[in-house]
Amino acid sequence: MKINKKMLIGLHLGNGYGSQSGAWRMPGVDPMSYTSFDARVKQAQAAERGKFQFLFLPDGPGAVMTDIETEAPAFNLDVMMTLAAVARETEYIGLVATGSTTFNEPFNLARQFKALDVMSQGRAGWNAITSSGEDVAANYGRRIPSSEDRYGRAHETIQLIQSLWGSWGKDAWIHNQKTGQFANKDQILPINFQGKYVSSRGPLYIPPSEQGQPIIFHAGGSPNAHELAGRFANVVIGAAFTIEDAKAQRNIFRASAKSYGRDPDEIKYIPGLMTTIAKNRRTALDRRIKLGGDSLIQRLGYLQQMLGVALDPSRINEPISKVQLDVARPSRYDPRSANALKIAKEGWSLRDILAHGVIDYHPVIVGPGVEAADHMQAWFEAGAADGFWISPDVNADGIDAFVNEVVPILQERGLFHTEYEGKTLRENLGVTDQYGIDPRV
Repeated sequence: MKINKKMLIGLHLGNGYGSQSGAWRMPGVDPMSYTSFDARVKQAQAAERGKFQFLFLPDGPGAVMTDIETEAPAFNLDVMMTLAAVARETEYIGLVATGSTTFNEPFNLARQFKALDVMSQGRAGWNAITSSGEDVAANYGRRIPSSEDRYGRAHETIQLIQSLWGSWGKDAWIHNQKTGQFANKDQILPINFQGKYVSSRGPLYIPPSEQGQPIIFHAGGSPNAHELAGRFANVVIGAAFTIEDAKAQRNIFRASAKSYGRDPDEIKYIPGLMTTIAKNRRTALDRRIKLGGDSLIQRLGYLQQMLGVALDPSRINEPISKVQLDVARPSRYDPRSANALKIAKEGWSLRDILAHGVIDYHPVIVGPGVEAADHMQAWFEAGAADGFWISPDVNADGIDAFVNEVVPILQERGLFHTEYEGKTLRENLGVTDQYGIDPRV
């Protein structure tokens, strides 16, 4: 299938160590990276060297997890401060942070994200999501609202924030020292937004950036998410384990955008991909085994459920017997199961099967760069993805490995750009101009 457009690539930037829980203990990793903004800057610069379109920072202001004794929390200290540090030391890469509509006041979100957009010369994106965990709610002294109220507030919040972003007119900032006119007050107006859940008088006192205002992202896969993203988002951060599933999800989001009077091409579907890039499969598996440690064995029970056969922990270094493989069936409750069975039938040991990442949160590439490139090309050309957000196993060397081993192959195949299209996130994602609220919604 011949296509002319290019795929989009983002980098998942979490706690600074990498996507694997053991990343903080790997040789060559600074164990204090968790609190190092310099480390995040260096990682962002590595992604920019690879011409990645954006960084994606999830956020989870919930309770500290129970395994804090041996594992780092999965998130940045503060997403906005992290991206402010990165903005000063990068030039092209987009800066996308998560901000919940459930527990944040719209005026604060509007101000923070537009300030970041101005600071970065038009490279900011807002991953607008609702919060769903009671652990998060407890930190705000609240309970999680109903789904209806969470998404009702989310729809109003995005409209309100975009109204605030547009409340300072495009040409309002005069800053003429000779005449003494700083701004045209007739173009800086209140919005007087009054909804069921949120309200604001406005205006916001920040002029437009080079791209006007931040771009809306959304992460989610529920019917509520389909509707919210279809109405407002230009990019969806997704999770899918098969081409068929990804294609179906992408089509649902595109149909939702169309139902709101938008061109389906205005919404980009970008699923995740986790990577351990090494010279060959064995080297990559050994790296994952070192990263996983004892946690690999702890996952054996779940692998049993996925395959429907009993597995003996004392035989962790042996393949599954042919007798068991003949009766094994992928669980219909877990979309990862078919891949787990496929890997098992290749004859790998139980430890190696788990090291393939068959129970991770996204598809996993464990091997040479060409395998990642092949995966991305297959999904992209099948219409299952507009791009991918990459989660390296260990950031310290995993980002460079992807940039050095995968990106050149994608570029040689004509699938990924060789230079940035412009300096703003809007230009580099191919997103249409918008200032203020979209009049169609």
